[in-house]
Order: sequence, then structure tokens, then C-alpha cells
Amino acid sequence: MKIALIPAIASTAFASMNCDMSAYKPQTGLTAAAQQDTLRVAWRGESREQLRVDFSIDNDGPLIRELAVQKPGGRWTLLGAGLRPEFHVTSGRRRISEQQLQPLRALGREITPELVEREKWNVFWDAPLVVPGSSRVNPDLPRRPEEIRRAASSFRPGGCAVKTDGARLEISFPGLELGIFSGRLAYTVYKDANLLRMEAIAATNEPSVAYIYRAGLRGFRSGPGARVAWRDVSRNWQKYEFGGAPNDDPVALRARNRLAILESDTGSVAFFPPPHKFFFAREIELNLGYVYYRKDEDGSLSVGVRQAEREEMFQPYGFSDDLWKRRVGQSRSFAQGNFALYNAPPGTMQRMAAYFYLSPDPAPATAARALRFTRDDRYKPLPGYQVAVSHFHTHFAEFLEDAQTLDAQPHWLAPFRSLGINIAMMSDFHSDGHPKDPGPIRLREQKRYFDGCRRHSDREFLILPGEEPDVHFGGHYTTLFPRPVYWTHVRGPEQPLVEEHPEYGKVYHAGSAADELEMLRREEGLVWQAHPRTKGSTGYPEAIKDTEYFRDDRYLGAAFQSLPVDQSERRLCDARCFSVLDDMNNWGGPKYLVSEGDTYAKYAGDDLYGSFIVNYIKLDRLPGFDEDWRPITRALRSGRFFVTSGEVLLKSVEVEGSGAQRTLVADVEWTFPLEFVEAVSGDGSAVARKEVSAADLPPFAGRTFRIPIDAGAKWVRFAAWDSAGNGAFSQPIHPR
Repeated sequence: MKIALIPAIASTAFASMNCDMSAYKPQTGLTAAAQQDTLRVAWRGESREQLRVDFSIDNDGPLIRELAVQKPGGRWTLLGAGLRPEFHVTSGRRRISEQQLQPLRALGREITPELVEREKWNVFWDAPLVVPGSSRVNPDLPRRPEEIRRAASSFRPGGCAVKTDGARLEISFPGLELGIFSGRLAYTVYKDANLLRMEAIAATNEPSVAYIYRAGLRGFRSGPGARVAWRDVSRNWQKYEFGGAPNDDPVALRARNRLAILESDTGSVAFFPPPHKFFFAREIELNLGYVYYRKDEDGSLSVGVRQAEREEMFQPYGFSDDLWKRRVGQSRSFAQGNFALYNAPPGTMQRMAAYFYLSPDPAPATAARALRFTRDDRYKPLPGYQVAVSHFHTHFAEFLEDAQTLDAQPHWLAPFRSLGINIAMMSDFHSDGHPKDPGPIRLREQKRYFDGCRRHSDREFLILPGEEPDVHFGGHYTTLFPRPVYWTHVRGPEQPLVEEHPEYGKVYHAGSAADELEMLRREEGLVWQAHPRTKGSTGYPEAIKDTEYFRDDRYLGAAFQSLPVDQSERRLCDARCFSVLDDMNNWGGPKYLVSEGDTYAKYAGDDLYGSFIVNYIKLDRLPGFDEDWRPITRALRSGRFFVTSGEVLLKSVEVEGSGAQRTLVADVEWTFPLEFVEAVSGDGSAVARKEVSAADLPPFAGRTFRIPIDAGAKWVRFAAWDSAGNGAFSQPIHPR
């Protein structure tokens, strides 16, 4: 049998495997056994395959002695041997942004060191690796080259520990050193999944650390028959067969689906990052190459996952010179000012993960199997629901005006549709158009906006012309109406709130919060806080919680976006987003979180899925553009929608019973092995959380969960989170 990926293991003095097995519980299909200098972990895969990893320890630390897979009834196939884990961290200094400070100053808040220390962890406009930086973006600049530090992993040889957690095993090795970080190396295997998760779990005690990481395995053989295969952004298969010279640095692959496969004649190892937790918020979703290979020397190679150290410019657009220059400037500003990295508050255990998928199949079949975890980067149709996204600045009206035709197809349309999105709630007139114009220009731009949305909507894709004002309600907020509504942000001294325009019909002139609220009431519109407690909404919505407009049912709540990213958090946007949701409902409610994107240019090769979180809105059918959109706005207002990264779906969430005998019942479906589900409730002041472990459940499954509700709860919501950090949550239910 020809085995292309296996190097001969050099004569090495392996240490005795002094493994702590006290937390290990053997079970069928998931076993671990330490014998002399080897720890053998074996488990059952998805298709009755058997998988095996043999671990050893030498003077350089832990290594994978053998990596193997066996088809049912077949022979064991080695996929790799003598594989060494490698991690690399690049870090800079976290700073608050001027964008956060501006609304705080406007609210009269004293800018104290304590405030800056707290708020800097919610920053968006920060680029810690860009030297010297721009003083218009962050205070306390210029950045200095010595702020940027790079470090590779090393190990102080020690023992290991094996822990059973439901239907998974975690194998950990202490003694990991990673520059300013220290901690342990961990591998996790899951019964009924071909996954091997490898991660550095480490903390730093230094202040103000922002970082990115690289994680991989080195020591695969690069001899005849070995190749790396991936699909490029145009979905074409590419390969590299290691016939060239050794690499000095990792070769970043702009691979579609963030997935590449190390293939031999006898099997494959796919490698990819966590689908969503790996990505911090940016202004664009340009694919920067999130997987890599590196030919280390003749006969040896490395593969893994990585983040780029800098943003790149999106492709500017414009038929006219004026628009081209304007978008070039915007593209450059994004690349220079916004690449925030991950947060690492002192003492927090950061989890820097990579996934390896073990397969006896060739690359295309292995890719198809691995992509089941993200449903091939598409949002699965769910009967009775429509998939909606919100808050995108694509400058649609500006683009159509510049093209001088409504039939110019926008760049973002195909990428949106390829994800399985049905409703796009857009936000034009944000760094484009003339939102402050009192009428003539603004109304003409709105008409073009409405006409463009009508022209490019169809039976399966509805474009809703929303907006992100920052005028009367405090901070930034999103507006959405159940029909096209013409309105201006200003009202002259003698100008009525509503006038009949000879060309546009009814036009509103909102010159105050009271005017805007009246418009929303008359037109049955909705408004919600964009990016609460960060960006231009820092200090909100708490600053307006007692206002008439916030208490009104036209004020839906706030927006959800995975910002910031802290790899120690178990949920997406754990601290910022869910504190807003729970606080709002304890203030009175009901208030909800609508998932938002808040990004700009889109092109077909961009990697949208990793950065997107979507809304599943409960609707029997999708309205056409010229139909009544109230089924959408009413479903939002009544909380009949859930937010998801895509891997976890909530088919239904209900409260059964009454009084002290209430139960939260949720029908859940997932792909990655599930981690836990939870019922979160509030009594008007405090928040309670009941977690139920789901670690014993298999991947690609579903279950109905039933969790008792505390007697004093005034509202309750459900959430489910998987082992890769993906998840879904319902909106709060206020039982009557």
C-alpha cells in the first residue's frame, strides 16, 4: 500500500505518558488508553469509520505520533505521523476610538481612565498593527513599532490529562508558552464526528492586548502523491504538489469556505477555522486567506489556519471620476483604520482553535463532508421562515445614479443570494447621498433608492430600503417601514410635518424626536439602536431608556453583531450584546435584538458567511416589493424571529403552562456537536441563567429541550450554542 503523507519517525526519546486519567470515563465509540510512551485515543466517526490519534511527548513537547482512519471493514490508513503543533501570535496595543468618545462627550460623560479602560474593549475602529496610525481614529497616537510583538509556541515538557465531557474527550498538555501568553495545549475529539479540534488555551496578564493567531500542524510528508487542494473564490479546484522550493512563510490560500485539504492517494486531512468565532468585525468581508500551507523542507510540510496582519482595500467602483475617487478614499481609510483583532483582557483564557477533519476519501468528497458543518455556507431553508439580513451600506442609490440606469446589477446582489438570503434590509445614505438635505436632492435620491430596490427584488429576494440615521433619537439607529416612505431629517420653521408633494406624494419632515416618533406611529415603522454600546452608539440605549420614543412600541430594541470578539467568551458577542438585550427587557420591554451586518462593499469572491449572522423571520410567504410589508414588520415587532449563525436552528420556542408551572420548550437542530442550551430570564432587575449541557449529543441532530422557568420571571429567552462557538437565540418572551 502506498502511503504518501507519512514520514518515517526519527529515532526519538519519548517520555513516559504520565497522564491524569481521573476524569476519563470509557464508553463505546470513545476510548483513551495510556501505555508507556503513547496515549492512544480512538473514536467512532460519522459514517461508522474508526479514527485514531496516538500522542507522545519528547523534549520539544507534545506531538501526534500517528493520525489514522479506517473505513468500515477496511484497513487502517495513516494520514500523518510525527506531527508537531505550532502556534504563532501577533499582538498590539488595544486603544479606544474617537468614534466611541464623541457620543460620550456629547452626553456630558467625564472621560476618565476608568471609562477608557472599560470602553476600549468594545472598540471597532482600531488597527493595532498599523504604524503610525491616524490621530483622527484613535487617541494616544502615533503607534510605535515596538508595540507589535510576534511569538511562536514552545513547550515545557510535562504530563497530560484526559477528560470525558459527554460524548467527547479533551486531551490537554500543560506548559505552553506563546510569547506574552501561557497556558496549555488541548485536543478534542467527538464521538460520531471526524473532527479533531486543536487549540491553545492561554492567558496574558499584560494590559491592553489585542492579538491574532496562527495554528497548525507541521511534519506532514510532502513527497510524491501529496498535494494541497482547495476551491478558489470562483469555486474552481486548485492544487499545489510541493514541487517548488521551500517556503519562508506560510502561503495564505484565499480558499472558498475557508477550507483546504491535504490529500494523498489514500486519504485526506481537511483543515479550517471555527466558522464564526474566528472572525472579528470589519467594514468589508474581503477574503484575506484563512488557511495556509508551508513547505518547510524537501519531504516536510505544515498546514493550518491563520489571520492576516492587515486589511486590504476593497475594489473601488464608479463610472464617474468623482465617485471613483470618493470610493478609493473610503477603501483606503478602511484598510488603514479598521482591523481590530481579538480582545485579550488580562487573565482571560483565550482559545485559539483550528479544526482538522480526518477522511479516507479524496479531496472533493472530503470537502463535501466537512462543509456539512456549515451547510455549505448557506442558510438552510426552514418551512414557515424567511432569512433576513439588515444594515448594509452598499451605496445602492449612488451606484444606480452613477451607472445612469436602474438595471445596473449591484455587486452585492449575487453574494447575498448565494447564501440563501430572502430579505435584505439595506441602509443607504450613510457616507453617501445627502441625508441632511431639506428636500429636493434627498427626495430624488430616495426615489432612486426605492425604484432600485423594486427593480432588483423578485419572488424569492426582497430588498427593503431601510436607513441608519443619527439625528433625533440618540446614537445611530436603523429605521424600517412597511412601505416606501419619503421623509427628510429636517423641518423648516413654517414647514408642516406632512405635506403632499406633486411628484412623490406624502412626504414627512421630521425636525425632532417627537416628529420622527409621530411619523413612525402613522406609518407603522420600526426603529432600533444600531451597534449599541459601541461605535457611534456608545452610551446608548441606556441614555434614552426613559424617553417617550424608546418606551414606545415603535422602538423595537437594538442590533446584534459579533463585536467585539474575545476568544474566552463562550457565546458570540456575549458581554456586550446580551447585556443590552437583558437590560432592555428588565427596563420594561418587550425589546428585541435584530442581527445586523453594518458592512460596505461586496463582491462575489468575498467571504461573507464567516462574518454574517442572520435573522429567521416567521412568515408564511415572502411579500413582493409592491405588496404590503407589514407581515415582516409585525413579525419583528412581536418577536417572531430568531437570530443564528446558521449552524444552529430553532424550529420553535414556546412557553407552556402558566404561573409557577411554566416551561420553556425549544425544538433545536444543529450540525457541529452541541455544547449547551440555556434559558435566560429576568424579573425586572436581575437576570437568571439556567444552562443545560448538551455535550452528550451527536452532531447533525435535533432535540426538543424543556427547561422550567423561574416563578418570578417576567420574561424568558432561549439560546443554544455549539462546540465551535456558533449559536442561535430566540427573542425574549413576556408571558401573560
